[in-house]
Amino acid sequence: MKAIKDSVHGHVRLGDLATELVDTPAFQRLRHIKQLSTVRLVYPSANHTRFEHSLGVYHLARGAIDGLGLDDDTAAHVRAAALLHDVGHGPYGHQTEGIIRRATGRDHDDIAWLLTDADREVCQVLERNGLDPERVASLIAGEGGLGALVSGELDVDRMDYLVRDAHHTGVPYGTVDTGRLVNELRLAGDGESGGVGSSDPGDAELVLAEGNVPTAESLLVARSLMNAVVYRHHVSRVAGAMLERASERYLDETDTDAADFRRMADHDLLVALRDEVPALGKRIERRDLYKRAVWVGLEDVPAGTVDAGHAEERAAEREIAEAVGLDREEVVVDVPSRPGLKESGSTVVVDGVPQRLEDASELVAGLRSAERRRWTLGVYCPAEHVDAVGEAARDVLGLRGIGART
Repeated sequence: MKAIKDSVHGHVRLGDLATELVDTPAFQRLRHIKQLSTVRLVYPSANHTRFEHSLGVYHLARGAIDGLGLDDDTAAHVRAAALLHDVGHGPYGHQTEGIIRRATGRDHDDIAWLLTDADREVCQVLERNGLDPERVASLIAGEGGLGALVSGELDVDRMDYLVRDAHHTGVPYGTVDTGRLVNELRLAGDGESGGVGSSDPGDAELVLAEGNVPTAESLLVARSLMNAVVYRHHVSRVAGAMLERASERYLDETDTDAADFRRMADHDLLVALRDEVPALGKRIERRDLYKRAVWVGLEDVPAGTVDAGHAEERAAEREIAEAVGLDREEVVVDVPSRPGLKESGSTVVVDGVPQRLEDASELVAGLRSAERRRWTLGVYCPAEHVDAVGEAARDVLGLRGIGART
């Protein structure tokens, strides 16, 4: 057993298999992928990585497993999945996930590429220790009741990143009682609201035990507040959108393919963008970011624009740039997905019956309303063109108003 000191959970104890997995190149690469991507341009101390986050997820998964009564083989697969859940992330994490998805058809939780000849070291460690790599991959993808522990509404991933991100940004809003959350998790699927019983844990449903509606609500509140203050801060959104456009141009204009791109670390990509896409890359490196020409809420955006996809966003950027006489990379249209709270679909036991949190809690409706009010569409450009771009964007996107600008 090996102990690693963690800034959030204290000592994280790794078993022999976990120690081997941590030493693989695929896992060590996570030391060079920042957890909060462009958020660190807002909160300077938010320099923690997906390496320590993955250790934290493993630690919480071990705590949850202890209370679920799993057999040794199942528990070993779940622990491995928790530790490896982020190895599929590309540079800058979620910020480049859309690019990788469009190029490969895979999200970060699809780690099939780690089972290929080129990246088999993780696979070999699992097999050498008697684990099935495909079973681990299915858990990382969130399949089955136990997959929900790694990737679901009540997953240990979410529990760790909320408290870790709050700790490193210095904000008080992500504080949740992870100890109670992991201790109160149950598998329901055999007609009982308690433990596993005789049912297959792969088919059971992950729930919070009786009396834990407030526990589930705390996770929901923490996520909502962190969305508002940290994850969707307008500076991070501007930088993230610029990074995405620069990365797309980099892939279009160089010989780098998606497979090599997804294996990059953050610094690798930043250097590549600075050298190959300097108009955007140098700005990102120096934090010389575009400003908001448009910043409007849901009520001022036509439904068709709210649901615009990648192609529609890029077409709008070209049209706005042409209307103002700018180069295409000088206009960025940022349309986030429709507001929602995935955690509201978590299951809690109330009066002996598993219920969705949204049905058991009056708080959910209020938080959903807050998420809708906070939703904003942005259009960004160099500061000297804010007024002209704002007016052109109003016409191109059919907006009913132009919101705050900076």
